[in-house]
Amino acid sequence: MERPRILIVGGGFAGLECARRLEHKLSPSEAEISLVTPFSYQLYLPLLPHVAAGVLTPQSVAVSLRRTLRRTHIVPGGAIGVDPASKVCVVRKITDEVVAQKYDYLVLSPGSVTRTFDIPGLTDYARGMKTLAEAAYVRDHVIAQLDLASATLDQKERESRLQFVVVGGGYAGTETAACLQRLTTAAAYRYPRLDARQIKWHLIDIAPKLMPELGDPLGEAALEVLRGRGIEVSLGVSVAEVGAETVKFTDGRVLPCRTLIWTAGVAASPLIGTLDAETVRGRLAVTAEMRVPQFEDVFALGDAAAVPDLAKGDGAVCPPTAQHSARQGRVVANNVIAALHGRPLEPYYHKDLGLVVDLGGKDAVSKPLGVELRGVPAQLVARGYHLMAMRTNAAKFRVGANWLLNATAGDDFVRTGFLARQPARLQDFEYTDAYLTKDQVRAHAQSLLAKG
Repeated sequence: MERPRILIVGGGFAGLECARRLEHKLSPSEAEISLVTPFSYQLYLPLLPHVAAGVLTPQSVAVSLRRTLRRTHIVPGGAIGVDPASKVCVVRKITDEVVAQKYDYLVLSPGSVTRTFDIPGLTDYARGMKTLAEAAYVRDHVIAQLDLASATLDQKERESRLQFVVVGGGYAGTETAACLQRLTTAAAYRYPRLDARQIKWHLIDIAPKLMPELGDPLGEAALEVLRGRGIEVSLGVSVAEVGAETVKFTDGRVLPCRTLIWTAGVAASPLIGTLDAETVRGRLAVTAEMRVPQFEDVFALGDAAAVPDLAKGDGAVCPPTAQHSARQGRVVANNVIAALHGRPLEPYYHKDLGLVVDLGGKDAVSKPLGVELRGVPAQLVARGYHLMAMRTNAAKFRVGANWLLNATAGDDFVRTGFLARQPARLQDFEYTDAYLTKDQVRAHAQSLLAKG
């Protein structure tokens, strides 16, 4: 008999953990496991601000899938549509060839993309921090602004190049602003023609508090650290318009600025929109067992699914964090195996272990198991957690070595020339325009199936 085909979409925290558990618990004769992902690595997303700041190299946060998975077939491409009726996932390979991947059980963990709004100029001029390429690009771009500001005699140009705006007061935005501000402050001493006081960082968020999930004491502590470094934090404010050389805020201020980093939340992968299934605020509605109710052979988890948070109750759904995604991956694997063997499925239940926010250097705020920490103790907990969460010893070693090297030797402030003179729009990095409509998915599925 032909082995059942288990297809996993997405090689992030959820997809990798699911594949690892399936490999561990199923013999090769029991099922064929495939993983669709455009990259052969799991991106350790929480450390992207460190990559942008040059504290870590890009490779150190790219955890090799092939070092981790032994017999999972990796399809190098992105899923652009799903036709549950035909049990087909339409995949665009990295060569742009479109193929049909048949499945018996489908695990959807395509993750999320940067959430944007209808703000004039936003999609043309904003920089994201959602992918490894974006982090590498942001680093190059920020250092380029210092190079160009140092070279120009035009004071207006210099002012616009030395003002940086980060939008989003969550973990990603706060850590990005904190780490990059340290980068530019340290770099200023290598530019004799620049005054470090001319370099200005702004962190804005429409919410009234910074990182409200941490609670008021730690949120205020983080705010104090940022403002102590000279970062101007504006709460209750958002962006009204973005131009090539200016940013206009909703409070009427217009800043000369050529760098706007957008971290104002995430939205579920557009892949979810190709299914005829119920959604909750854009995320796929699933049961506590992470099964899609309309399709019994389809499971969904991670950022793209609204998984009920049984630990909190009251209809809450799990937040899109790495902590939940990794644990959901293991539970989904168990449920796929249970479905294969006709056994009952288990609901997902996990009580949040806490939060860590690395502000660079000796500064951090953490709340492990409800214990509030600041400064060096918080930093030790934050970095210890990240090392523990990384899946391979090689990745742990690279990250630890990079931290040590940066702390002792500092940065060389080198630009790699990545995407120099190229437009760097959000959709160019996140491929949000690559997905098919529902009708196109069905047509592709039928056509590709007919071909063989």
